[in-house]
Amino acid sequence: MISRVIGFERGFQLKDGNHFEKYEVMLPKLNKFDLVVRNLAVSINPVDTKLRQDSKSIPKPHILGFDSVGIVSHLGSDVKNIEIGDRVLFAGTTTRFGSYSDRQVVDSRIVAKVPGGISTDEAAAMPLTFITAYEMLFEKMGLTPEEGQNEGSILIINGAGGVGSVATQLAKWAGLTVITTASRKESKEWSEKMGADHIIDHHKDLTKQLKKIGYQSLPYILILHSTDRYFDEMSDLLEPFGHLGSIVGTNKDLNLAKLKNKSGSFDWEYMFAKTDYNHNIASQGAILELLVQLMQEKKIKSTLTKIIPGFSPRVFYQAHRFVEEDTMIGKLVVHY
Repeated sequence: MISRVIGFERGFQLKDGNHFEKYEVMLPKLNKFDLVVRNLAVSINPVDTKLRQDSKSIPKPHILGFDSVGIVSHLGSDVKNIEIGDRVLFAGTTTRFGSYSDRQVVDSRIVAKVPGGISTDEAAAMPLTFITAYEMLFEKMGLTPEEGQNEGSILIINGAGGVGSVATQLAKWAGLTVITTASRKESKEWSEKMGADHIIDHHKDLTKQLKKIGYQSLPYILILHSTDRYFDEMSDLLEPFGHLGSIVGTNKDLNLAKLKNKSGSFDWEYMFAKTDYNHNIASQGAILELLVQLMQEKKIKSTLTKIIPGFSPRVFYQAHRFVEEDTMIGKLVVHY
C-alpha cells in the first residue's frame, strides 16, 4: 500500500528555506497489533521542530508527525475493540514514519476511538500533551488519577504551552491548587482559561511572588521550559519528600544533591519512552481513553488555538514557523 507523505532528506533550519518535499512510500506489512489509519488532522509539536533540525536518527525520507486523528482502513489479526471505519486518535512513536502522511501504520495499543461530538481538529491537538501530562502527574509524581482525590499545590512553569495547558487542567481535575507562570497578557488569559488558580510572572522573582500569595514551599513543581535556568531555585522551593519534574533536556549537569536532604525526587518525563523501549505500551491507549472520556464530559478542554488547512510542503513549513516563534499559545493543527 502506498502512502503520500511530506518529508525531507536532511535536517534544516527554517531560515535556509523550505526543504519539505512530497514523496510516496510503501507502508510496511502489518504485524498482528497494527492498524492502517487514513489521517485527517495532525498537531504540530515542538518535538517536530527539534527533530527537523537534527534528524540523523530518523529513517529517510524523514517523515515527522505524532499527534493525529484518522479513520481506520485496515486491521492486524489480533486487533481488538477497533473496527474498520472507526475514527481514532494517537500520539505515535519515534520508531516509525509519522503522521505527515495520508496513511500510516500504528500500533492499535496506543490508540483510542473518538466518538461523535468531539471534533477531529480539537481531538488532534491533544494526545501527545495529554499523555505527557498524565504520565508526569500520575505515573511519576504518584498522584491518584481520579477526580478530586488529591490535595496540595503544584507550580507549573510555562503554563500556557501545550503540555502546561493540559497539566493545569489535569491537576485541577485531580484536586490540586494550580499556580502557573506566564508573562504576556495573552498567556495569562489563556492560563486562567485553563483553570489556573494563581498566575505569576516568570520574568520576575518567582520565590518572592510565591511568598506574596502564601507559599514558602510546594510539594509538586513541573518545569516545562529552561530546566537549566529554574532547577536550583525550584529545588530550594520544593517541600521535603516533594516531586520536581521536567520534560525539557539540559545543557549542563543538574546538581541533584540539592534534593538529597529533603528526600526530594527529580522526575524526567518523555512520552516516547514506552514505545521506544516496548514498555507497557497499552497504558498509552488507556490514557487516551481517559482523555476521550474527559472531553466528552467537558472536564478537559481542547488546547486547539490555530488550524492550517492543506497537505503540502508549504503548509508544513508555515506550521513549523508558527510553532518556532515561541509565542504560540495552545496547539496548532494541520487539517488535511
